[in-house]
Order: sequence, then structure tokens, then C-alpha cells
Amino acid sequence: MNLALFDFDGTLSSKDSLGEFLKHASSKKSYLFNMTRFLPYFALWQLRIISNSEAKERLFSLFFKGTNEEIFKQKAKEFSLEKLDTIINKERLQILKTHQTKGDRVLVVSASMECWLKPWCQREGIELLSTELEFKDAKFSGKFLTPNCHGAEKAKRIKEHLDIKQYETIYAYGDSSGDTEMLALAHKSVKY
Repeated sequence: MNLALFDFDGTLSSKDSLGEFLKHASSKKSYLFNMTRFLPYFALWQLRIISNSEAKERLFSLFFKGTNEEIFKQKAKEFSLEKLDTIINKERLQILKTHQTKGDRVLVVSASMECWLKPWCQREGIELLSTELEFKDAKFSGKFLTPNCHGAEKAKRIKEHLDIKQYETIYAYGDSSGDTEMLALAHKSVKY
């Protein structure tokens, strides 16, 4: 049996799903206000004073801390099933479908959030490893439940989820430095 690992943003999608989700889940005024509030954290991340993960967690906190869990997850599901298809790269999705047709085990491994990737992945019959948000007392806490599934965390999560030694050939597809460690697990890797 073979294994095929796919990054999502920039690999299976033509746009970053995070940015698209923020626009989908916010009014235009709220989106602009929160992006302005995020600018100092963006600058700190660009200067490498804070990590990608910390910047991303701050972004989510600014936009959604205290949001009702049910309302948030409903918005995420709507986005997943109604909007994701509009940013999917059809040629790369076909590569994934070819792996499925051959009987390969297929995983999407993404730093994006489970809440908006999971419904789409379930519909497409794809396993998912991704970043999860923390909800307490039915509200978003402003924190991540899991480490950001990016860089070395991608390889760690894959190895925790399955035994990579049992696969004859491992394929991996990615597009950024955040996929380097995942691509290194593969016998055959493609970087877009």
C-alpha cells in the first residue's frame, strides 16, 4: 500500500483558505478593523521576534475570541462546503483523486483549521491532520488546542497518526518551507 500526503493551502488550493475564511466569517468593517489590530503582530512575525504559530494564534484571538462555538462551527462548515471548491486547484485535486483510485491512503496535512477543512475532507473521503481550536464553555478561548500543524509539527503528527514504515511508496506534495519536513518523509516529493 502507498501513502500520499498533501498540503492544502497553495498546494490543493489556489488561495490561502485562512484569509478567505476570515473574510467569510466577518463583516467588511470587522475584517478591516481586526486586520489593522493584527499589524503589530504581523510586523513582529516578519522580524522573527514571534513565531508563525504565535502570530496566527493572535490573529484568531483578535477575530474570534469569545465567539459561540456552535455559531463559529456553523460558519466554518458553510465555508467548507460552499466556498472551498471555488479556490481548489482542479489539476492538483485530480492528482489526489488518482491516488484514491489506485487505493493509496491519502492525507491532507495542513496548518489551516480543522473546523473548515474537515467537512470538505470528509465529503471527499480524505483523512485530515490539521490545527485545532480550543473551545471552553461553548466559546472560542482564543487559543489553539493543538500545536500549529506547520513545519516539523507536520512530520511529527504524521508519525503519531500512522506507521510510515508500512508503506511501500510515500508521495508528498507541498508548496512552501512549512512543508519541508513532510516532503522529507517521502520517497517521491513534489514542491510546487
